[in-house]
Amino acid sequence: MNNMKLFDFSLVFTQIPRILTYLPITMEIALISFAGSLIIGFLVALIKIKKVKILSPLAGFYVSFTRGTPVLVQLYLTYYGIPMALMAINRYYGTQFNTNGIAPIVFALTALSLNEAAYSSESIRAALEAVDKGQMEAALSIGMTTPQALWRIILPEALVVALPSLGNSFIGLIKGTSLVFVTAVVEMTAAGRLLASKNFRFFEMYITLALVYWLITAIIAFFLRWGEKKLRCNERLAPEEKRRQEIAVEGRHA
Repeated sequence: MNNMKLFDFSLVFTQIPRILTYLPITMEIALISFAGSLIIGFLVALIKIKKVKILSPLAGFYVSFTRGTPVLVQLYLTYYGIPMALMAINRYYGTQFNTNGIAPIVFALTALSLNEAAYSSESIRAALEAVDKGQMEAALSIGMTTPQALWRIILPEALVVALPSLGNSFIGLIKGTSLVFVTAVVEMTAAGRLLASKNFRFFEMYITLALVYWLITAIIAFFLRWGEKKLRCNERLAPEEKRRQEIAVEGRHA
């Protein structure tokens, strides 16, 4: 034991290929959770913008509670709460939901989606409110329907505003997947802990994990910056559409 190296530098790099075999699981969790958070966040943002009765206070409570509690606690609440909710439904309604047959990844996806949606909703709301209200009126005046105006005019402009914060949220979500081992999901961090338990080289393994996460987030950050520049460039190269809308509004108010 005394001859054992205090720190095995070579082990840091030789473990990277083994950790990367679990990268697809990590990215699957991150991408699905992010997609779910955008849908939920968009609905919450619309509810708060439109100030829908009853739903608006509930949305405010949801955002406040979710942003005010640790994601680890939320993972535990989901892990234990979903089976208890299904058991209660079985008891009161006579259903036969199998509470033991739920895939562990369901708990992780649910908790991360709901957590990220609370943050995304505020970014989406701010982005939608940043778009000039006259844009919608102009789009409708030239014959677009409301869904068409949202899809072709409002959302593209809002995306330019929201992309930096949403991109940062996605990077944070990737790092947040390292906590899903509490729901029995084996992603990169959980796999690293299992591998390190065989030789007790936990410090080297955590350095390996840090390098892998850092590299992944650096690559994603690069593409996000590229996408943001592309969107802003496209926005500058399309003045004709905006001018057509302005002319239509001016003609309408003439």
